[in-house]
Formats: sequence, C-alpha cells, structure tokens
Amino acid sequence: MRPRIAVIGAGSWGTTFGKILADGGADVVMWSRRPELATEIQEAKRNSQYLPGINLPRAMSATHHLSEALDGAEQVYLSVPSQALRENLKAVRPLLSRTGVPVVSLMKGVERRSGLRMSQVIEQELHCDPARIAVASGPNLALEIAREQPTAAVISSVSQETAEAVARRARNKYFRTFVNTDVIGTEFGGVLKNLIAVAIGIVDGVGYGENTKASIITRGLVEMTDFAVAQGAEQETLQGLAGLGDLIATCQSPLSRNNTAGRLLGQGYSFQDVVKQMNQTAEGLASVAPVLQLAREVGVQMPIVEQVKMVLDGTMNPRDIAPHLTTDDDTPAGERTQNGQAGGGGALWRSLQRAFDQFRNSERSASSD
Repeated sequence: MRPRIAVIGAGSWGTTFGKILADGGADVVMWSRRPELATEIQEAKRNSQYLPGINLPRAMSATHHLSEALDGAEQVYLSVPSQALRENLKAVRPLLSRTGVPVVSLMKGVERRSGLRMSQVIEQELHCDPARIAVASGPNLALEIAREQPTAAVISSVSQETAEAVARRARNKYFRTFVNTDVIGTEFGGVLKNLIAVAIGIVDGVGYGENTKASIITRGLVEMTDFAVAQGAEQETLQGLAGLGDLIATCQSPLSRNNTAGRLLGQGYSFQDVVKQMNQTAEGLASVAPVLQLAREVGVQMPIVEQVKMVLDGTMNPRDIAPHLTTDDDTPAGERTQNGQAGGGGALWRSLQRAFDQFRNSERSASSD
C-alpha cells in the first residue's frame, strides 16, 4: 500500500515537495489555508498561482481542513512562512499529540522574536522528542524541481533512523536525498544563504558585475561558516548541499525569491515596496535582524549581512554597498574563517570525503529498499 503523507502549506515549495513525495510512491494530502487553492489542487491537479504550467500527480489531493490532512499520516511535512509557524503549530498539536510520526521542516528561516530555528519552534510547540524532527535543505528552487530537473537535498535529524526514514520517502527519479545528523548546520545553512542572496540581488540591481558577485558569494560562505560553527554546527555541513550548494543556487537564479527581493532593493525600491511587490515570502528579509543579534551574542562578525540590514533600514544607498560588503574595515585580513579552518586542504578533503561517503551510503540504502 502507498503510505499516506501530509504536507502543511501549499505554496510553491510545499506543493513541489508534495509532488516529490507523490512521484516517489506516496499518497500525499496537501493542506491549504485558502479553500479555493485546495479545490484547485484537488480537482484540477494544478497550483496556478505558485507553480504555473505544472501538472500535479494524481496521487496528490488537498483540503483546507487540518484534521483531514493529518488523519492517518505516516509523516508530516511543514511548509509555511517561518514567522507563522508557531501559530500554525498550535492548531496542529492536538491532532498529532497521540502519534509518534516524523515531523519534517521544509522552512528556511529563524523566528524573528526568539531567534529560534524552525526545528526548535517545532519541538517547543509540539512538545515532541527532537528525534522525531527532521529538516530538509539544499539547492532546491521549487519551479525547477516541479519541472523534474534533477537535483539533490540533505535530510537532517539528531536521529539517524529518522533522517534515513524521511530520506527513503523523499526521493524519486529526479530528486535524490542524502542524510546527516547536523541539524544546526543544515538549518543555518538554509537560513544564511538567503541573506547572502539578498546581497547578491542588491548589487545585481545596482548593475555591478560578476567580480562583485563572486567576491560576495565567496566571503559570504565564510560568514555563514563562522556563524554556524559558533552556534555548534559542523564546518563540513556548510561546504555541502545545505551550505555551498544552496548558496550557489539561490544567488545565481532569478527564480530565487531572496535574490529577487535584493534586486528590487538595488533598483531603489523601499523595503515596504519590495514586500508589496513580492508574490511570495522572501525569508531572508525577516531573518536579517535575528541572525545579526545571534551573531553579536557569540562574537561573530558578519559585515555582508550588516550592510544588507543598512540597506533594508534605508540608512545606506545600495550603490554604496559593494566596496564594503566583503570586509568590515580596512585592516588587511586573511581569507580563513574566524575559527581558522576554512580554506585549508584538510577541510576541503574532509568535505569531499564526506560527500563521497554520503553518496555511497545513499546507494547502499537504495539497493536495500
């Protein structure tokens, strides 16, 4: 029998992940806050607002009743705006209180008020064992995947068993999943790359070229690594799919919401105008302030993100940003991260070895299914 899976949230990424799961052999029930969207997915097998031109699998259904979506679900995937997660979980909690099913976060943000990662909010609101919680991340632009263009992602949980169970379900002929147990690094990789993508969008909107963008991406990865390691992440995770992979995809694609938001800022639109023009949530805009607060608490310098905040606040002209993005002062500094490890041959070799081990383990688990 096909397993029953629930996806909470029917935006572009939630609907795409529902398609991934359905194409991988599951019966997927989408929950949409808006009844008319649920009806379109249910009857027409389309989501014309968020995934125009995409035909959804017949194994996907939809409802705007949470109880219907969650009834009998073997796994639950969450894909709502990060700042609305806590509120949505209050409604989910009584419906999952007697189950032990895995709960998977598809979101890439931190809660503005608390600075908590999404898995921490899930743990708090559902009062559940962290071993039940997994997160998915990687270079995953929704529309490309919905068009079945091949890509990979990483599933992370403090429980290897949970990570592998989710990874076995969330894969198909065009979507491959790897696993790790570094939830902190996997989540912060997905959060931080959004901030760097906003910076790339800003300089792109101003009209600066590839040298500027390459410099920001490279030094942005250093900032991401410094921050994540200081929070308890493994450095290698930031050199993998959830870090470097997601950073490249998000920074270079016009499909990226955060890149688009930054480009509008660079073209002179105010923060309020950008929010009005965006059809979907750009998580990076909401994450800048809480990330900088967390960085200050652990003594990590993030000059690129600081400059992005100044543009968002209207205290810096976007055209003035580029000379200052990749350094915080005029003092000559080395290229390594603040923890003194990035860029070393040993770190690079460990990253390549880890990727090889992940691929080998994934092949082994695929052959055993």
